[in-house]
Amino acid sequence: MRFVPLEPSAVSDARKGLPDANGMPPERAVSDGPGHPCRCCLRNIDAGEAMLVLAARPFAALHPYAELGPIFLHADECAPWVDDGVPPALTTSPDYLLKGYDASERIVYGTGGIVPAGDVAARAGALLADDRIAFVDVRSARNNCWQARAVRSD
Repeated sequence: MRFVPLEPSAVSDARKGLPDANGMPPERAVSDGPGHPCRCCLRNIDAGEAMLVLAARPFAALHPYAELGPIFLHADECAPWVDDGVPPALTTSPDYLLKGYDASERIVYGTGGIVPAGDVAARAGALLADDRIAFVDVRSARNNCWQARAVRSD
């Protein structure tokens, strides 16, 4: 299993100022410290760093299960997360909401739940062991913002 960030094309479009999932240009802001995880590098955006705030819908198609919500990105280039293990952005909150989705991007009912930060990898792995589940989305347990996606390793 591995965790993947927002699609590179969506990150590139946001940094170019193209419309977000709501059809609006990303907002520019300056981070005031912890609590702004970048959905590209999956690390925190440190205080004083420029960031973008935008609406994201990390699904291939529009449908009732294609959730939309706010995310943060470093305004400047950062390397997309490609490492093994749990990204730093998934260790800063006490817990996270995980949900399993099938190949048609529909929630597999009964898979959603809030888990402690230290159990994110184990729960995502357990969900991905179910053949019905194509991917697991990790969201903020407090604000429901999309954080990252867990997929099976190639």
